[in-house]
Amino acid sequence: MSQDRIEKQIEVKAPIARVWRALTDYQEFGEWFRVKVDGPFVSGQISTGHMTYPGFEHVRWNVVIKEMEPERLFSYTWHPGAIDPAIDYSVETPTLVEFLLEETETGTLLRLIESGFENIPSGRRLEAFRMDEGGWTSQLENIENYVTKSP
Repeated sequence: MSQDRIEKQIEVKAPIARVWRALTDYQEFGEWFRVKVDGPFVSGQISTGHMTYPGFEHVRWNVVIKEMEPERLFSYTWHPGAIDPAIDYSVETPTLVEFLLEETETGTLLRLIESGFENIPSGRRLEAFRMDEGGWTSQLENIENYVTKSP
């Protein structure tokens, strides 16, 4: 198994437009991702906020929105596992998170790819990978539940 890249997918029984909105509307994203985002997502701009997941409320949300290709690709860069407020993660190269959408007969195939773990300092690389590997499994379930319960 590669320690540089996480790939996951889930089939969501909802139209592609609905899944796209849950990914790219900053308030809806915040609901299922458990983050209070300060404002709308805009390509090429920084998105800030803070996590709302119990026990992680001290963690700042800082990502750079890369691409928003309607109903096909939403991507951003971030610093995975950046949970210690005493560490300046901004000096590290961020990973790239990509959400890719494809229409299926029964809804939407949502694929998640996070790449670039090889650029994280070796002292925290495996832990960041481990946290995101499990985290993305939960987050894909969260978006599926969110979309199917709030059409």
